[in-house]
Amino acid sequence: MLKLENVDAKYDSFKALDGVSMSVEQGELVVLLGANGAGKSTLFNTISGLLKASAGKISLNGEDVTGRKPSALVQAGVVQCPEGRKLFPEMSVLKNLWLGGYVHRRDKAGMKKTLEHVLAMFPILDEKKDQPAGSLSGGQQQMVAIGRALMGRPKLLLLDEPSLGLAPLVVKQVFEAVQTINKEGTSVLLAEQNAFAALKIATRAYVMENGRLVMEGDRDAMLGNEEVRKAYIGA
Repeated sequence: MLKLENVDAKYDSFKALDGVSMSVEQGELVVLLGANGAGKSTLFNTISGLLKASAGKISLNGEDVTGRKPSALVQAGVVQCPEGRKLFPEMSVLKNLWLGGYVHRRDKAGMKKTLEHVLAMFPILDEKKDQPAGSLSGGQQQMVAIGRALMGRPKLLLLDEPSLGLAPLVVKQVFEAVQTINKEGTSVLLAEQNAFAALKIATRAYVMENGRLVMEGDRDAMLGNEEVRKAYIGA
């Protein structure tokens, strides 16, 4: 589905991605592990078109989409849920959700159906749909952010650190929702520092350090890897 071949990306003269090659197949839930500053968010921004790749090739379903505009990539089914949620705090939960479906705004019936699905997945958002998004708890705001991404009808969902700053019980709820989204047919690329929780629901995983992918393997191999356990699981 998604394939990167030797992708570089720069901020001015600083090379933030260095020869990244990876893939996400249809129906997979792939985890991207790495510490702060490893390049995970930069990789996501490059895939979603917010940052232009300086070298290499990005393909979606066999089609070269390198350099394509973010709106075109959303139309093609690549939707990013950014680190830190990036909600409009003064706007209602409902308006934040509607904004996620902007590229599909002409399909009002389809957007209504998608909204119903999102609110069924996160019932608390239905209760609080008229409240300002900024008044919600951190976990509820993360649900809004994921719901907003789902309003874009992703075929590939890029989830950047969804558990950041959340209590353990809420993290469990968020990861259960991510697993449900994947089981319903959406491919997921999940960037996470909570390696154990992420790997438990993953198909495969990559490890990123200093803008490079340094390791990859299936879930069981990564959970059993001593280096991964010491660096990211703490055991």
